[in-house]
Amino acid sequence: MDNGFLEILVSTSETNLGSSPATDASARSTLKLPQSVFGVDTVAYVFPPNRETLGGSAYLISHTAASDSNPLARKNILVDCPAWTEANLDFITQQGGVQWLAITHRGGSSRVRDWQTHFDCEVVLQEQEAYLLPQVETQTFHRDLELTPIHRLLWTPGHSPGSACLYSSALGGILFSGRHILPTRQGLATPLRVSKTFHWPRQLRHVQRLLDEFTPQTLSYICPGANTGFLRGKRFIDDAYDKLAALDFQELAKSKALL
Repeated sequence: MDNGFLEILVSTSETNLGSSPATDASARSTLKLPQSVFGVDTVAYVFPPNRETLGGSAYLISHTAASDSNPLARKNILVDCPAWTEANLDFITQQGGVQWLAITHRGGSSRVRDWQTHFDCEVVLQEQEAYLLPQVETQTFHRDLELTPIHRLLWTPGHSPGSACLYSSALGGILFSGRHILPTRQGLATPLRVSKTFHWPRQLRHVQRLLDEFTPQTLSYICPGANTGFLRGKRFIDDAYDKLAALDFQELAKSKALL
């Protein structure tokens, strides 16, 4: 088995979950702007890694309801929290704001109350993560939650008790995987066991369940929530279903925790 996934280093220590002052590191992110994940297609944008979420990558999913003739009447989804910078705030405003802020895991949260107040958006997360945001009004779900006819949240515990992925049926299927599935140096996809992984066997089971849930025709891409530097500018993992199907889960079960 290819052990390339063992080379991945990722930190999952606690991050700023509510509101906190902007750091010098996050201020430097103003030098970089969000980029379209799929080139000319504006289905999704990826933000520069956020130092406040330990290098996590957030995404803005651009969505206009098919029944709405006004292209500016968008119901956009922000997946995890980008750096709180003027550049990011202006960019999101230009794209039509945010209807939902979807948190994929506890480490993806930073200044959540500020995001909610600024964009008047709903904060959506799996029910086991909600207690971490006591001052934020949240919408929780148990197993899954449909946000739009083509977007839904799936509970995928393991990395943390309430880890979740957001699935979009656009472009042959896109999974915004948070830290549930990450890229390797070889451009493959894998779950990663780290010192603060909540439940490794459960995480592996829920990766396998994704293979039951989808097909090669309905899961084409993965947009990971960290380690995007391994993608070498491509911004997504392609052939997503086939790469997950190629994983050796028996070998992964023997993995020792990194960090």
